[in-house]
Amino acid sequence: MRGQAAQDPAARPQTPAPQPRPTTTLRQRLAELRGPSVAPHPLDARALAALAANPGCKRRALLDGAGVDKGVLAQALGSPAPFGQSQFAFMRGNAFEARVKADGGAELLRLLYERLGGSSPAPGPDVATPDLSAAGPEGRAARTALALREATAAGGWALLDHPMLALEVAGSPAYLEPDAVVVHPDGRWTVVEIKSFPMIDASADAAKVGAAARQAAVYVLALERVAAVTEGAQVDHRVLLVCPKDFSNLPTASVVDVRKQRAVTRRQLTRLTRIEDIAAALPEGTTFDPACSPRELESAVSAVSAAYAPECLAACELAFHCRARSRAEGAVETLGRSVRGELGGLTTVAGVLAAAAGKEGDPADPTVAALRRAAALRAEALESAAVLRERAREEESAVCR
Repeated sequence: MRGQAAQDPAARPQTPAPQPRPTTTLRQRLAELRGPSVAPHPLDARALAALAANPGCKRRALLDGAGVDKGVLAQALGSPAPFGQSQFAFMRGNAFEARVKADGGAELLRLLYERLGGSSPAPGPDVATPDLSAAGPEGRAARTALALREATAAGGWALLDHPMLALEVAGSPAYLEPDAVVVHPDGRWTVVEIKSFPMIDASADAAKVGAAARQAAVYVLALERVAAVTEGAQVDHRVLLVCPKDFSNLPTASVVDVRKQRAVTRRQLTRLTRIEDIAAALPEGTTFDPACSPRELESAVSAVSAAYAPECLAACELAFHCRARSRAEGAVETLGRSVRGELGGLTTVAGVLAAAAGKEGDPADPTVAALRRAAALRAEALESAAVLRERAREEESAVCR
């Protein structure tokens, strides 16, 4: 009986089955990364355009996707970014936008009809201006989508002031707020960008216009998601850029074709690594809460790879921190993407100098051979310059005698 009892499976002590680990949703994980008491920092179209311009930077993708305020984080790390829009420029921009949209947007619609009206009748006093207020960004995005569908179905002019659009970025939704979107009677949707930089003699600063075009392209991409499920709707690839005329405060407008910027932005956003994949690779307990010590924040930031380039200095609040680390590591990316592309497999400045001096590197490598040739030419030029300086000294001494 004892043998039977020993062989009876029911009589053996039962080992408790392992309990599955509680799953954490992406929203919860991003909240942990941001900090339990830190509100998410909104991702605007300007930041999204900069992110799309550098799709290899996992650090920025994660921080922007989690809603981390990179300016506050840079301050806590001791590397604040010494740039930003001044309060005066901010107030001037708001005052100009209010003037453009005064009287129900009559001046804005007049400028748009002159440039992009087409065969539709001119907008009159009965232009629809739907109320887009709702609770939270998700509610406002849903309310905007409904207003766009209703305006398109009505077949008249409609002006949406600061609508809210949603766009998926690296697996996480980003909510974007253009200055205005106009619905035409023929079903076209046009993005309107209002900027405070001047347009002198019908032309503006090319760099500023390019930045505005990249920003507007993000709005066009977000609008296309709504237009895809709206009968009769079509997003115009031309946007209306409204700026002050010459040196006055009077508005003028120009049409900007953003097809190229839209295609580039769409391709770059597709290449972005999904945020959950980046977050899953982080050590347990990683957080970017600004209440943590600088050492903890430094460790958290270093756990996510970055793709620094000098262009980041004009677009990312963490660029000065990343530049300091890139310089400390001697990375060739510090010198620019074009230089990095020319150097092939040489990834550090020390390695490049050693290859040029003939201490390291394969002589058969074209990059190494070019570096050594350049070093030889530099040495020859310096030697010639030294000879000329010595000769000039001798001639000067002879004259003084």
